[in-house]
Amino acid sequence: MGRRGEGSFEWSAYRTVLGDRDQKKNNRKNNQKNKMAKIHYIEHNGTEHTIDVESGMTVMEGAIKNSIPGIDADCGGACACATCHVYVAEAWTEKVGPAESMEEDMLDFAFDVRENSRLSCQIKVTDELDGLVVDLPEKQF
Repeated sequence: MGRRGEGSFEWSAYRTVLGDRDQKKNNRKNNQKNKMAKIHYIEHNGTEHTIDVESGMTVMEGAIKNSIPGIDADCGGACACATCHVYVAEAWTEKVGPAESMEEDMLDFAFDVRENSRLSCQIKVTDELDGLVVDLPEKQF
């Protein structure tokens, strides 16, 4: 059994098992990618934008991908600025969860910070966030 080709039946069975495992993994990834959540972005002037955002993306990525005005995202989602600052609607604050300490530090640089302020780059979209409402501040800096 030391030479290549010998016992090829065993190797082909092994490759089939690996192929099946990899296919199942890809199917799980594709199923996750296909799930969408409706996110409502409300501009400071009251204009509402409702878009479908893929589960696994961030609220910021959904805004940038769909050209939502009022989300600048200067750092590209690295939690290194505060230009994706949003206000999470009160009904959603518990589901979204609290900010981590790094995010809280960055919020010190945001305009008009409130109790429900979050950086949208730190809010990961999940099925549970379908219908999430975020209000945008008057300006970002």
